[in-house]
Amino acid sequence: MLGTTQRTGKIARWSALFMVSAILLSACSSGASTAAPTDAPVITAAPTGAPVVTAAPPVSHKIGYMSLGEFIPFVKLVSDGILQAGKDAGQEVFLCDSNLDTAKALDCANQFKVQGVEGVLNFQVDQKSSPQICKAYGDLPTIAIDIIQPPCQVAFMGADNENAGKISGQAIGKYAKDTWNCDYTAYVSLESTAAGAANTARMGGFRIGFKEFCPIINEKILDGADRTDTALPKVSDLLTALPGNRIVVVAINEDGIVGAIGAAKTAGRSADLFYAGQGADPSVWKTIACDAQYIGTTAYYPERYGTLLIPAMITKLEGGTIPENIFTKHELINSKNIRTIYPTTPAC
Repeated sequence: MLGTTQRTGKIARWSALFMVSAILLSACSSGASTAAPTDAPVITAAPTGAPVVTAAPPVSHKIGYMSLGEFIPFVKLVSDGILQAGKDAGQEVFLCDSNLDTAKALDCANQFKVQGVEGVLNFQVDQKSSPQICKAYGDLPTIAIDIIQPPCQVAFMGADNENAGKISGQAIGKYAKDTWNCDYTAYVSLESTAAGAANTARMGGFRIGFKEFCPIINEKILDGADRTDTALPKVSDLLTALPGNRIVVVAINEDGIVGAIGAAKTAGRSADLFYAGQGADPSVWKTIACDAQYIGTTAYYPERYGTLLIPAMITKLEGGTIPENIFTKHELINSKNIRTIYPTTPAC
């Protein structure tokens, strides 16, 4: 067992690492919890000739990670980043894929209990089931990812949802104002009420941003259209009853946008829909770069989530304090800047 002095030193080291990571990657996010304090410590290099002190290796903790669904490109990037960050920090990370299914999420929770994990990074989709899932793994300290997980949640990491929605909403709202003088057919919102507060805040942010430029006209909300295989039939059905060639489509994630694009193509109406999304995962990089009707999306940088989550969990498990909200960086990505941000975007 560590002595008091050793333990205090470790907490301080991991707290410092976490704060530096959070400041670097979250500087552009909204919310006071991610802003660098004015009295933040400054880390400087040791002067030339100073003795080199070799730090003891970090304590290895058992950390459970409940994935939303490894088949989803955005989630796979989050997962890969968490596993790599855990390895880099000398931690043991147990991944279990809930695969968008509450029963599987409960199975994961039971596995974590058997595996003896000390804390959980929880990225399961059904907010309503979180009390049951928390109980199944012993109400361990939990950092929720993108979807809140009461009552065991000690911190939330992911999107600053309202601000993220607002960024894309402003982009497509400005396009509707500049191009059509707000004379458009309908506003179609692809949502997931199962995600609870995340859906409400993100899609509400879309509306706030859009209404800075145009009123919302003929709104159509398609619930459960947050996956390609569900968005495609729902948008297809909508298009059979929705004429017009200026249809604004916004979505909680890129999966919904991909489904809507497929539906428009199948219906022979690709020229009628104009899009704004969330996430900017690799599945849409080429579309963003090459399709003039994909107006813009909000970046989340899922590949960087692990560099915030792992240090935060270590700090918590070692008795340190972490912010209640740890937001990723957000910015608008469109055809003008995507190749700068993601140079490996395929050619058109």
